[in-house]
Amino acid sequence: MRILTVNAGSSSLKVSIVDGQDSTSTALDWEGEDRAATLLSALAQLAVDRTGFAAVAHRVVHGGERLTRPMLIDDGVAAEIAAVGELAPLHNDIALETVMAARTLIPNRPHVACFDTAFHVGLPEAAIRYPVPAEWRTRWGVRRFGFHGLSVEWSVGRTAELLGRPAGQLELVVAHLGSGCSVTAVSGGSSVWTSMGFTPLDGLMMRTRSGAIDPGILIHLLRREALSVDALADALEHESGLAGVGGGGGDVRDLERVAADGDRDARLALDMFAGHAAAGIAAAATSLDRLDAVVFTGGIGEHAGSLRAGIVGRLGVLGLAPIESAENGQDRVLGAGPPAVVRVEAREDLVMARGATALLSP
Repeated sequence: MRILTVNAGSSSLKVSIVDGQDSTSTALDWEGEDRAATLLSALAQLAVDRTGFAAVAHRVVHGGERLTRPMLIDDGVAAEIAAVGELAPLHNDIALETVMAARTLIPNRPHVACFDTAFHVGLPEAAIRYPVPAEWRTRWGVRRFGFHGLSVEWSVGRTAELLGRPAGQLELVVAHLGSGCSVTAVSGGSSVWTSMGFTPLDGLMMRTRSGAIDPGILIHLLRREALSVDALADALEHESGLAGVGGGGGDVRDLERVAADGDRDARLALDMFAGHAAAGIAAAATSLDRLDAVVFTGGIGEHAGSLRAGIVGRLGVLGLAPIESAENGQDRVLGAGPPAVVRVEAREDLVMARGATALLSP
């Protein structure tokens, strides 16, 4: 099937036409909050009309406990996506707005939701549970979900190809490092531990998100009424991470440039990011029987060669040998290992198209 994939991010929209393993993509910043106008611009750039594909596949970050596989979007599924929107406020609301715009613009094609949480549906109970009162789980649904599943799924299969080994025989840690960052331990093709949790705010230091911090900090600020709940959420989501330490918007390229000119805050932010990522990779590795490879993907993981090399340089204790910092933009084995170090381009579009095709094929 020829599938249109729609990946609605917090700041931009990526749209692809996927035909088998071939795809053509475009990415646009949002035109204000007009999702339909931006989608139409993307279709124009791809030179495809609204009947030039069999179905539309949408990336949705959070599926909650019920949406655990690709789903045909009807009003009921849309309502369930909306219901878990508060758990992924940077993502689900925009995704749903984009879904609604797409269903209006393209009414005669099936629309399929593909969930980042779905890859982690088989996490063991010890990974799902938080060490909090049981009532939190039973009454409010507090549990680990995990995210970046579409990216991790692709990375596992691509790494198997690059290493020439079946995915089911590999023990991997996949580090998706981009605006959002997570690490996932994958054993035999299944997720067994991941750093993101109840929401995509947990885990590693990110571009503008804090990742995991001492919960006592939040209690302290709320007790002192230093920040409202909304202000606290905004600070943790938009003003923390690389941006909070290094200043600016947290873009690694900008931070590396000013760090080279002697900016101490920028250098500190990059060093902290590398430390947090390395610690997350090491933690994930403890859930595996052995470590065959560490896989880097996502915008930072793919393109920030010196930062990637810095992360690997901290992991000698796991047996990783140093790697070069050069980046040539291709999927490849950076270090033969074992453990190997692998670079993989994130291709959520191909996973989404595959999921939609499987759902809709007789």
